Amino acid sequence: MSRVLTIIGALLLASVGTASAQTPSPDAIAAARTLVHTLKISDQYKALLPAILLTIKPLLIQDRPETEREFDTNAPKVAEGAYAPHFNAMVDAAATVYASNFTVEELREMEAFYRRPAGQKLLEKSPSIGPQVDQIGRDGSRKAADDLRVKLAEIMRQKAK
Repeated sequence: MSRVLTIIGALLLASVGTASAQTPSPDAIAAARTLVHTLKISDQYKALLPAILLTIKPLLIQDRPETEREFDTNAPKVAEGAYAPHFNAMVDAAATVYASNFTVEELREMEAFYRRPAGQKLLEKSPSIGPQVDQIGRDGSRKAADDLRVKLAEIMRQKAK
């Protein structure tokens, strides 16, 4: 999940410059919002709330049991309302990134793919497959660099003679 969020964050940062240059159409935003939900990006944003609560809990309770009970009782109710505007803003920003980078037709095609069984399976398997594919790239690059280093060193040694 952190890999996906990193990619989303990078897309959001990259879109800051392009978003001001062109405003996506309402149709593009609507198609992108649907895609964001289909890709389960919104679910990932929802999953951030418990982590946020865990992060701020020690700061607020400061090892006081009575405060901890109060936090545990009130945090879920308060958090939903306080988090909602940020959640909506993140979904809107992600939709804007997609709408700024793809046509309405492309967005609809992607959404259609990810709704089908193969697309759903790709979404399901991506968290486990992604790191494996990344590792293959790192291993392959390391091996290629080693081979290149050896071959270039040999060429340079022969030229130096």
